[in-house]
Amino acid sequence: MTAAVAEIEVDKKTGEITVKKITLTHDCGLIVNPDGLKNQIEGNIIQGVSRALMEEVQFDTTGQKNLDWDSYPVIRFNLVPDVEIFLINRPEMQPLGGGEPSIVPITAAIGNAFFDATGVRLRRAPFTPERVLAALKA
Repeated sequence: MTAAVAEIEVDKKTGEITVKKITLTHDCGLIVNPDGLKNQIEGNIIQGVSRALMEEVQFDTTGQKNLDWDSYPVIRFNLVPDVEIFLINRPEMQPLGGGEPSIVPITAAIGNAFFDATGVRLRRAPFTPERVLAALKA
């Protein structure tokens, strides 16, 4: 089980969302390798932020448009947020898995932070500047 909180800034003129920090708690039963687990979770958080803000496969009438990493947007180092991770170790349980579940709450945490900041719900990811501006104007 995971839970996440996002701290963001919203530029209402450009529609840009900047994720400043993600705090995530992860309950994965018995923790065998805490350092390796944190590394895996950090990677999933960063990928989750990237998916929430910019990653989207584009299609047109001929098929998929972005066929390489140059045309597929992914987060860059200058946009990686601070990450704080809290692990819940339950030695009485078996290891429950520690990587991929941490990506699940990231988009919702960013969306909820946006709602808290603006009073507006974003209903479609990724939260691109165009979608943010449209939601703010609606």
